Amino acid sequence: MATLQLREALTKVGTLTSRPAAFLILGGYTVSWFLVERETLDWHGAATLITWAMTLLIQRAEHRDTQALQAKLDELIKANDKARNEIVEMDDKEPEEIERIRDAGQEGS
Repeated sequence: MATLQLREALTKVGTLTSRPAAFLILGGYTVSWFLVERETLDWHGAATLITWAMTLLIQRAEHRDTQALQAKLDELIKANDKARNEIVEMDDKEPEEIERIRDAGQEGS
């Protein structure tokens, strides 16, 4: 039970880090750091902030690409009469559950 909750929480955190609010949090953190501990905001601190920003940018790009791909696949599934419609709702499932469904579908082929 706790493992499922942890997986769901990690999935939600991953989704939240792809939102514009994550960049606002980074900006707020940077300003706070500059105002409160200005003397510790050296090159190492700047590298940390840049690494964090790049991580958020990569997460955002990956999320955008995944959402576009999912929208295209949903459209193809809807257009194909032989496709299983329950696959369209797979987006809300955890990765491990998706892998089990995919493996079961490959065994039936």
